[in-house]
Amino acid sequence: MTDQTTNDQLPDRLSTDPRSPYYDAAILSRDIGIRFKGAEKTNVEEYCVSEGWIRVAAGNARDRHGNPLTIKLTGTVEPYFRTGG
Repeated sequence: MTDQTTNDQLPDRLSTDPRSPYYDAAILSRDIGIRFKGAEKTNVEEYCVSEGWIRVAAGNARDRHGNPLTIKLTGTVEPYFRTGG
């Protein structure tokens, strides 16, 4: 089952943008946490563990198509599933 594989591990790269090839609704439906440089981040738009970066929204700025502008930050990325108990 695919449910069991999503329980075991997160993908190397994941995006919250449905237009991205790295978007996965099944995984995003679960509660995912991101630790970046040891600190919890709640505003991550996309991450890549192997390349060591995250994209976060740059305030309320938007591009000409209405999408949020993002900033790419580099460092140690640790995605995990949050468990309620």
